[in-house]
Amino acid sequence: MTSFELFHVIADASSARVRRYLVDHELGQDVTLRNIHYPEANAAFVSHGGQQTPALWDGERLHVGADAIIARLVAFSDVGRNG
Repeated sequence: MTSFELFHVIADASSARVRRYLVDHELGQDVTLRNIHYPEANAAFVSHGGQQTPALWDGERLHVGADAIIARLVAFSDVGRNG
């Protein structure tokens, strides 16, 4: 099972767009939300090379920006939630 981490900021419009996509497409169980306001989440974000939110860690690569994140999630959904 693939598990993603979404690094986000609550007040950021791009982050909100991705969170809305997760809700609208019922992907909440596949993505852990990591608010970088919290030190542990921010440390994980930085360890993956994060500099800008929103960013999605897929276990191999950090996808940055709402468009890139949504494209990655669409690809995930197209393959199925087991791959």
